[in-house]
Parts: sequence; structure tokens; C-alpha cells
Amino acid sequence: MHGCQLTFYTQQNHRHGHQPVAEWIMSEVRQLGIRGATLFVGTEGIDHVGKRHAARFFELAEQPIEVVLAITDEEAERLLDVIRAQRVHVFYTRFPIEFGMLGDG
Repeated sequence: MHGCQLTFYTQQNHRHGHQPVAEWIMSEVRQLGIRGATLFVGTEGIDHVGKRHAARFFELAEQPIEVVLAITDEEAERLLDVIRAQRVHVFYTRFPIEFGMLGDG
């Protein structure tokens, strides 16, 4: 199949309402019936203005987080439409990809 890799970049303390943005995105992905999302927790990152964000032993608030999806272009547009409608402030990248399953089972 052909589609895209859609990746959202945020941090643990970035919230939409009462929920971390990454968790909110994962919830929306499930509600839309999209499969193939993974949440990655990072140790350190540098944001768009050059500020360093890192997970520290006692403080995880600035811990970088990525939500990565391998999805069809139609699924990507549905998800992006929801995020735009909710006015969620989040950086993302989108790349064309080919994806599929190999092997038995």
C-alpha cells in the first residue's frame, strides 16, 4: 500500500485541555479507527526555537514525545482535520511511504 508516515512532535507537559497532547492524539487515532500508531518517548530534544528539552531523574515534564503513524493519505487527512478543528498546537512531519505486511500470521 501507499500512504504516508505522519509524525507529531511534542513533550510530556504540552496539553490539550486536561490531557497531554500525545495521549489526546492517540485517543483520536483510536476513535477514527486508524491502526498503526506508535508513541515514542525520548530522552532529549531541541525545539523549533532552539530550546533544549530533556527528561531528568525527578522531572519528566519536558520529556520529548513522538507519535508516529504509517497510514493512508485519507486517514492522515481525517486526523489532521480533527487536529485543526480542535486548534491543537503541535508540530508534525509527513512523508510518502510504501507499507505492508510480510510473513505468515
